[in-house]
Amino acid sequence: MLDILSITFPIFAAIALGFASVRFGMFAESDMRIMGKYVQNIALPALLCAALVKRDLAEVLDISYMAVFAIGGLATIGAMYAILTLQSTGPARRAVGVMGASCPNSGFVGYPVMLLLFPDKAGIILALNFVVENFLLIPIGLVLLESSRDLTHKSRLRMLGALLLSILKRPLFVGLLAGMVIMLSGIDIPPAGIRLLDMLAASASALALFMIGGSLFGLPLKGNQVLATQIVIGKLVLHPALVALAAALLPMVGMPALGADMYKAVILSAAMPMFLIYTVFALDYGHEGVASIALVGATFGAFVTLSVLLAVLN
Repeated sequence: MLDILSITFPIFAAIALGFASVRFGMFAESDMRIMGKYVQNIALPALLCAALVKRDLAEVLDISYMAVFAIGGLATIGAMYAILTLQSTGPARRAVGVMGASCPNSGFVGYPVMLLLFPDKAGIILALNFVVENFLLIPIGLVLLESSRDLTHKSRLRMLGALLLSILKRPLFVGLLAGMVIMLSGIDIPPAGIRLLDMLAASASALALFMIGGSLFGLPLKGNQVLATQIVIGKLVLHPALVALAAALLPMVGMPALGADMYKAVILSAAMPMFLIYTVFALDYGHEGVASIALVGATFGAFVTLSVLLAVLN
């Protein structure tokens, strides 16, 4: 048990420290946005680039891992959609529920956890998760949100085009693409360049967790608590369970089974709380309250669920 707490306690203590720093006035809420921009636009792209340039394609391209993560995520989307539809939940609230249950925070919470568990593979795990989340899971959630509005066919096509463009313009994608190009081209980066990337990457973990905690302070916590509870259960229990099921079924369809470390990593990745800007997406549809309750509940609830998962998987 102490071994498990040695992993989970520092993660959530850093989040709690960020929360307390804003609560007691050491930092302002606006400071958290600046920190978040640095992590998202500088530190994590450098991390992705550094993780790729040090490896060859065979190490990076883990099709089995991506398949498990994608299938488990799609199954979670389908299950939450069906559950909320049977409950006669409105289209916008249903989309908020689906997105919250299926889109983990691999960058700001998942990477620090993986760095403690699998330091040599943490960057690759983040890159694999990034591809599935940003090109599959998050777009489906955004499409469901937009579909709750009365849009014409042309408007939906425009929306899909804008969504794809926004993904391609993100610094995280640029960092991933730069790392892939350097890796495939065989270009040798000078040691000074590698050290710079490593230095920027090393700043991502602690700062991301601190910023997550500070950003949780002041969120509007008035909304449908029943739906928020369902979202939390969907994110912390249903999503990792369906990813574990996908991993168990993978060899039955002729694909290589995951190695022990990657099996643990994919389940734990799915067990992370939802990504931080989830509340921003929900705000545009008037459901920021339920999204905020779910985000706070999942972030602090993950301390328990991740500890349990680590005990089960070890």
